[in-house]
Amino acid sequence: MTGELASAPLFTGSDWDFSLINRIYETVEPIALQEMKLDIYPNQIEIISAEQMLDAYSSIGMPLFYKHWSFGKQFVTNEMMYRKGLRGLAYELVINSDPCINYLMQENSATMQTLVIAHAAFGHNHFFKNNYVFKQWTDAEGILDYLEFAKRYIAQCEERYGQLPVERVLDAAHALMNQGVHRYPRVRPRDLKAEAAREAERQAYRDRIYDDLWRTVPTGAKADAIPSDARRAALGLPQENILYFLEKSGPRLESWQREILRIVRLIAQYFYPQRQTKAMNEGCATYTHYRIMTTLHERGWITDGSFMEFLSSHTNVVYQPTYDSGQFGGFNPYALGFGIMSDIERICREPTEEDREWFPEIAGSGDAMEVLKDIWANYRDESFVSQFLSPHLIRQWRLFKILDKQGESELRVDAIHDERGYRRIRRSLAREYEIGRQEPDIQVVDVDLAGDRKLIVEHAVLDGVQLDAGDAAMVLQNLANLWGYEVLLKEVDSETRKELKSHSAQPNMAWLR
Repeated sequence: MTGELASAPLFTGSDWDFSLINRIYETVEPIALQEMKLDIYPNQIEIISAEQMLDAYSSIGMPLFYKHWSFGKQFVTNEMMYRKGLRGLAYELVINSDPCINYLMQENSATMQTLVIAHAAFGHNHFFKNNYVFKQWTDAEGILDYLEFAKRYIAQCEERYGQLPVERVLDAAHALMNQGVHRYPRVRPRDLKAEAAREAERQAYRDRIYDDLWRTVPTGAKADAIPSDARRAALGLPQENILYFLEKSGPRLESWQREILRIVRLIAQYFYPQRQTKAMNEGCATYTHYRIMTTLHERGWITDGSFMEFLSSHTNVVYQPTYDSGQFGGFNPYALGFGIMSDIERICREPTEEDREWFPEIAGSGDAMEVLKDIWANYRDESFVSQFLSPHLIRQWRLFKILDKQGESELRVDAIHDERGYRRIRRSLAREYEIGRQEPDIQVVDVDLAGDRKLIVEHAVLDGVQLDAGDAAMVLQNLANLWGYEVLLKEVDSETRKELKSHSAQPNMAWLR
């Protein structure tokens, strides 16, 4: 079917049935796989209602998940906003799994079903399978089996230990979820299918080891004989993954509580790549659907009216409010990703002298898809913006950089449209996608096992931005409850190492019972 002109459009109205969905997929597939040469997991397409989409929202988009009160709260909030017309729903949800699961809304028109198949089943799917961050951190083949295990295990814990104790552990673990990831790559992605099978083995090991570990902790005068460096080294400190540290070293946690912490942190790790690649992932899917829908229209597979419906939706998706519009709330990841990728296509096919100077390796190469596939595989948002935001796009989007210094009454335009300004603007925007600046750098740095077992945690403060006192107090309380002893959080300037502020929390003894 590659390159074939249609004798008649696939559809002429908005109605669809499952037979039409199948014909749409069979028409889109050769364009994506043979012409664009995308590499995807096998696709599984499911049609869901608006209520099912709301339910998927509440469980962070996963088809299987354990029960927790926060998911019900999220469902009620989203449903109320949707029913009042204050919030729309996504046309689709796509799961990074093998096979790749694509949920299509049954309320979509035939045009929108075509669009979301192109967007999710081929664009997102290719990105999930090929981007290096996902390869390092996720196990697409094992995630569904692991979620099934997690759901079953937590249900069993509720039956055995009671709903409230399990809920308390989940509440605390969720509060620390963003501090429950390893930020540096492993040699290979974790085998989640094997993780579920090893739970019984881990429990037997804990039963044998942990009591002995804490019984042999020295007390009294012997404590002074342990060098602090040796003590920290033995515990693997500093440790950025707080949930991992609690799972391995929490003195008062039972084996089932450790396993719940493990479940939460492995799921947090699964989502970690998505936080680093939002603009690239959505840009890849949007660029893919634009290419496929345009090709379908050129070959007569969709009508002019259908193409206009698509363009209306596409334009809304990539709309970027200007800074002075009153609607600006940062950069739309769809607009940023699609804009840079479309500009890369221009540079590959019709470069200017400026493009040849800034992008000598890709300017005039002609094969935009090969360049884009290499970028989709080997970059994340920060490096993508810092390498490929062009002066042409900076001028087109009228970007500039403002310097806002604390203590000064006036703002200063710090970068304009000249060579130095282009580099400053690009570097400044790229830093907005640096994962270390999106989330606070908080690490466990010490614990006095031989004395009062006070856990010392440190926040490396960047650019003077400290933690919100209220949020810090609530999260620290959850950490203290899991640790079982006092926790001290120090906020330290990342450059001068000067202590700026400290917070402390004592465990809630009622929580521990």
